[in-house]
Amino acid sequence: MSIPTSGRPQEEPTRRYSAVPPAATPATPAVPVAPPEPAAGPRRTETRLTVETGRFWAGAAATALVASLVGVVGVIVLEQILRIDLVFRDPFGAGSAMGAYVVAGVLVSLVAAGLLQLLVLTTPRPRAFFGWILGLATVMATLLPLTWTDELSSAIASGVVNLLIGIAVWSLLSGVLGWTVRRVSV
Repeated sequence: MSIPTSGRPQEEPTRRYSAVPPAATPATPAVPVAPPEPAAGPRRTETRLTVETGRFWAGAAATALVASLVGVVGVIVLEQILRIDLVFRDPFGAGSAMGAYVVAGVLVSLVAAGLLQLLVLTTPRPRAFFGWILGLATVMATLLPLTWTDELSSAIASGVVNLLIGIAVWSLLSGVLGWTVRRVSV
């Protein structure tokens, strides 16, 4: 800052001055203002599960083949090699333990596949329900031969074959579902 000859300081061109307060505005009556409408956000789409039907039923047919072969192997090992007579019910007239296990393996697989597809289309957690239903049905099929005979070794052997068929159907159809189920927007 330089001092002029008159004795008063000169004002600097870059000096900041305090702002002039705005003039008082007259009070206006409060007018209710409607709140703004919410902006339309992204539209929420619902999803549902669907099954690739062709591939699913091809997997179900393969499961039926495996289940019937598990029954055949069980009959060969237990009746032919170990000489343990299996206890079975033959409602379809297959005439032998091997025929009964082949028919039962195919029917159990196809019924379980139909149940699984129905659960996928109608329930919120189809895998959980399928697991429980098939698990309990397998336990029942394992224990059922114990009520058909007093011969404990035959009943246990038949129960083991039923258990292996149930496990095969359960695990294979769960895998088939994993490869054929899709989530689609509706």
